Amino acid sequence: MKPQRNHGAPLSQLSRLRVSSPMARRCSRGLSTKIYRAGVCGPPHISTTWSLLRSPSSPARVMLDNSAAGRTLIKDNGNNTRDYTKTHRDSNQQTHHPQLSEPSSLHSGLFSCSTTGSGIRKWEASSAPLPPSILSSAVFDSIGQSCISPTHPSYPTSPTSDCCCCFLIRPHRPSPRRPMAFNAYSTASSDISTPRSISPSSSIISARSSHSSVSSKRLSLSLQRRQSALNPMSSVDISAIEEQMKMASLDGLRGYAQNHYGEVQQYRSTDYVPQSAAGGYQVLREPLWNKGLSFTPDERVSKNLTGLIPHAMESVDTQVARCMKVINSRQTNIDKYMYLSSLKSQNYDLFYRVLIDNVRDLMPLVYTPTIGDVCLQYSTLYTRPEALYISIKQRRSIRTILKNWPYPNPEICVVTDGSRILGLGDLGVNGVGISIGKLSLYTGAAGIHPEKTLPIVLDVGTNNEGNLKDPLYLGLRARRPAPSVAQEFMDEFMEAAADVFPNMVVQFEDFETEKAFAYLARYRNKYKCFNDDIQGTGAVVLAGYIGAVNLSGVPLEEQRLVFMGAGSAGVGVAKQMVEYYTRRGLSEQAAKEKFWLVDTKGLVTLDRGDKLADHKKYFARADNSGHQFRTLEEVIEYVRPSALVGLTATFGVFTESTIRALKASVDAGGSGRRPILFPLSNPLTKAECTFEQAVQWTDGTVIFASGSPFSPFAVKAGDHAVTYWPNQGNNVYVFPGLGLGAILAKASKITDEMVYISASSLSESLNAEEIHKGLIYPRIERVRDASVVVAREVMKAARREGVSTLPDEQWVEWEEWGDVALTKFIKERIYDPLR
Repeated sequence: MKPQRNHGAPLSQLSRLRVSSPMARRCSRGLSTKIYRAGVCGPPHISTTWSLLRSPSSPARVMLDNSAAGRTLIKDNGNNTRDYTKTHRDSNQQTHHPQLSEPSSLHSGLFSCSTTGSGIRKWEASSAPLPPSILSSAVFDSIGQSCISPTHPSYPTSPTSDCCCCFLIRPHRPSPRRPMAFNAYSTASSDISTPRSISPSSSIISARSSHSSVSSKRLSLSLQRRQSALNPMSSVDISAIEEQMKMASLDGLRGYAQNHYGEVQQYRSTDYVPQSAAGGYQVLREPLWNKGLSFTPDERVSKNLTGLIPHAMESVDTQVARCMKVINSRQTNIDKYMYLSSLKSQNYDLFYRVLIDNVRDLMPLVYTPTIGDVCLQYSTLYTRPEALYISIKQRRSIRTILKNWPYPNPEICVVTDGSRILGLGDLGVNGVGISIGKLSLYTGAAGIHPEKTLPIVLDVGTNNEGNLKDPLYLGLRARRPAPSVAQEFMDEFMEAAADVFPNMVVQFEDFETEKAFAYLARYRNKYKCFNDDIQGTGAVVLAGYIGAVNLSGVPLEEQRLVFMGAGSAGVGVAKQMVEYYTRRGLSEQAAKEKFWLVDTKGLVTLDRGDKLADHKKYFARADNSGHQFRTLEEVIEYVRPSALVGLTATFGVFTESTIRALKASVDAGGSGRRPILFPLSNPLTKAECTFEQAVQWTDGTVIFASGSPFSPFAVKAGDHAVTYWPNQGNNVYVFPGLGLGAILAKASKITDEMVYISASSLSESLNAEEIHKGLIYPRIERVRDASVVVAREVMKAARREGVSTLPDEQWVEWEEWGDVALTKFIKERIYDPLR
């Protein structure tokens, strides 16, 4: 039986049902009319009714008749009765009982039909009881398929009878091998079939097979049209509307003027208890004063600590061992970081003792690479303030905010606006994690007292869509302002910082490239400041390059360098290296011509056709004879470099073919030469290549330095193994010593000479063991020793440059007694907790 387009549609829904008795099959011809009139299922556009009939929770009994005043019974496994009186008029002027409210809980009840004067049929609940014998009778097929069966033989099925025929309708559960589309209606021709216990004839199977693909296509198109006609919202992008509503609810500044700024008026100062007068929990809750189980018996009595801490005294080594056990029990680096952060908030002395004694293991947790993941999640991980948060909305109150910092007279601050954090992009206020991490290393690597450090984030908004949509984001939920507005805000900050803390050195960190160069040029001669991304990175790479040149076997005049990456770090590094060559007798132009910079568009040339950023113009090539080189491989083939430096923040950009091409260009110059390869991007997920790849693709000849740490790599050679040692060109070798030297020399500004000396002195700080291993940086365990050397040489450079404001008498003494006296002066002022 092939259903008609409209009146056959209700019957076609029964394709999911099986008739399990001859009586049921005999009445199947009239079943369409009965159900259609009874209102259990409606015409095609009443799509929700079948979800009722196909309820997964229980079957339903349906009583049907053919009379104009037909009655319908719907009964589930329970005995609850709910009354409905509803009308619905379809396109054929037929009235039907609509969807019941709970598809998963079918209702029982008798319904009678009456016709109004306008021809609309009205279904009403009836109180007439149903014979118990009907409710108790049911027929199912042997394997539990859906069925329609007469539940009592006393109800005839004649189409002309006024009596009712009661059926049990059970939801169909599809076979696993024939998944059923749970759509509202079907237009397939084989709607009614026999139960599986009765084998269909081969002709039926053939017919179904031949029409299956055509029927499924018709079904899909028909369903789409019908569902669209039934649901006027089907063409509306609900998710987009919800997203707009979510963003509107998060935008608390919408409709307000954005160029009016008030000034915070504080009516009293904060009175802090001095350390000498503090006692009890005042001591234990101040991390600068709390010494944990290192308090002596006298201190416990004098500070009223008896009973507030365990009655035990432990050595420093025991306390450090406990902390390391906790750290090693944590499963993820984020969890380890959170424990260290908690320890730091309670006990500075113990935190820094743990860090100093285990710097190789813990530096990757407090700085790169873990700090990158922390910054990405900072708003989610936030538990307590650890910095100053200066919003552009409070730009008239910067001095007030700075004065609220609880520790007076900080000597070093790290400030960021979060616009370019590591290789992760614009993180907004979440970038404050980099300021916190850097200052931990100022203390751990150079011994600057934690009380003298100040992390700051300038919150000027963010262009990061993820942050703007994140309901937990802690920063200003607005896009970054125009560069001129950001510049004004930065001017106000630098002026206020110099006014409130005149002895403080400011380190710029992770500003986007154009602002990084602009701010450094604008402030370097007016304030005590430097940019670690430009100057610090340049210095540490230069230090490694000086050592690498000595190991490479390539004469200085034959050195050629390709830089993959032409941002602030790349250009800053290249400029530091230019100074290295000019100090060895080359002119600036000759030194500059040793460098080829590559960005995303290829080799940076003056005639490339695009508008070059100002910082790129210095190294733009003019000797390419009109040829443009679009890929790194093409540039290597053209230049034949001896060194390849990566600052792209793109993982894997140094491919095997690239590195082998570098080795080939070096080998072509003669035997005994070694390629220099510096993939310097942080964190590890942004490294241009791994140490293992570099060793394998250069047959072990590479001189390697990376921005993030790699483990040694061993290669078996016959009966023994050769171990290759990586170098980490981490800025931690430079910026702590540079900052310490500037602080102790009381420098009025940080000059290029001081930055260059930090690099050259670092290259000279290796010991005999490190040189024997072929290293170009000191082992990270000796970073404090290296920082003392760097600080000493920076102080001497400040004296030569005339920017040290220390008394002349002090310098006369050091000039008489030399490095021994100056080194002693530095070490006496280094913070070395619990020692």
